[in-house]
Amino acid sequence: MATAVEIVTTLLTVGGMVYMLLALWGARDFTHTCRRFAAAQANAPGFAPDVTILKPVKGVDARMYAGLASHCRQQYAGRFEILFGVSSADDPAVEEISRLQREFPKCDIRLIVCLQRLGTSGKVSNLLQMLPEAKYPYILINDSDIRVSPRYLTRVMAYFGNPKVGMVTALFLGRTATQGPALTLWARLETLAISTDFAPGVLAARRLEGGVHFGLGATLAMSREALTRAGGLEPLVDSLADDNEMGLRIERAGYRIELCGEVVETTVPAYCVRDFCEHQIRWARTLRDARRWGYLGLGVTYCIPWAVLNCVASGFALWSFSLLSLVVLARVAVALSVGVGVLGDDQVLRDIWLLPLRDFIGVGFWAWSFASDTVVWRGERFRLHNGKISRVG
Repeated sequence: MATAVEIVTTLLTVGGMVYMLLALWGARDFTHTCRRFAAAQANAPGFAPDVTILKPVKGVDARMYAGLASHCRQQYAGRFEILFGVSSADDPAVEEISRLQREFPKCDIRLIVCLQRLGTSGKVSNLLQMLPEAKYPYILINDSDIRVSPRYLTRVMAYFGNPKVGMVTALFLGRTATQGPALTLWARLETLAISTDFAPGVLAARRLEGGVHFGLGATLAMSREALTRAGGLEPLVDSLADDNEMGLRIERAGYRIELCGEVVETTVPAYCVRDFCEHQIRWARTLRDARRWGYLGLGVTYCIPWAVLNCVASGFALWSFSLLSLVVLARVAVALSVGVGVLGDDQVLRDIWLLPLRDFIGVGFWAWSFASDTVVWRGERFRLHNGKISRVG
């Protein structure tokens, strides 16, 4: 039995090493592509179409207002408007939006109260009711806690100068509190997962699959024409991974999806262990449901646990420690190359010592994700099947 475990864990560890090399290759290719695009834009007038930003909101998060305000400070050559959608006029976010309108009177900001519940996904239900109010031919959707740079719209919308592009999406990093009780271990592990697991996975998939074939909810920019040809938002009202499904539908409609070089920030709350587990398992089961075969291979990417198990199975042979050392080196190289180099996430340097713990937890959630189809989202429990969610209980 020990020999069999030794062989299997050796293969899994080597497979993880190959994945790390692929992630490094993907990061290098993405960086070069972004530089070439930026150089081309510097020598030609940028494409700056008029765009409507749709932001469904619910409640107030710790750093939400700063993120909302960052959208109002755009240095953009075209016209833009920001539409906020709430499910109730009593939502606490309404006061924050009123404050935003007072602080930025020259910015076209409107509030849409979405009284209908058109499907299981409250987010998509709100978007469906907001979309008819949009004035412009391009739509950009992102979450309420997203914080962007003043050149965000300029860099994202420039890709639509190519008429074959139907959607532009972007990577993101998580921001925790800098100190105090809000800086929990679980929040730090969450941000580490985004920058050293999720982002490398996206770049590896982009390199392996010859492009991006999905959307990331931190930025979903699209032409209204592409969205209409893809069937609109109506088919997504019961979807949990609406960003992924939206990207797939736009690609099937004959358009390209581009991953731009702009990186946005999302706020990571002061997770307790329960909140962290609920979010991680929802994330894992969403990925499992959206990309079944790719997700099955995701377990290989947690190479540190496999290398440690390999050391135990081999009786702590010298060669197994050498393999473990190579794995740790490769894992750190990916964390620095993607987390720091591509995303610019300085928190990776602060928390890099947590990588082994993150990998052990990650492989645990990966295995646990196959045990059930139930997820918890905004305090509600749902069953996930074939991309659709239904309420439980």
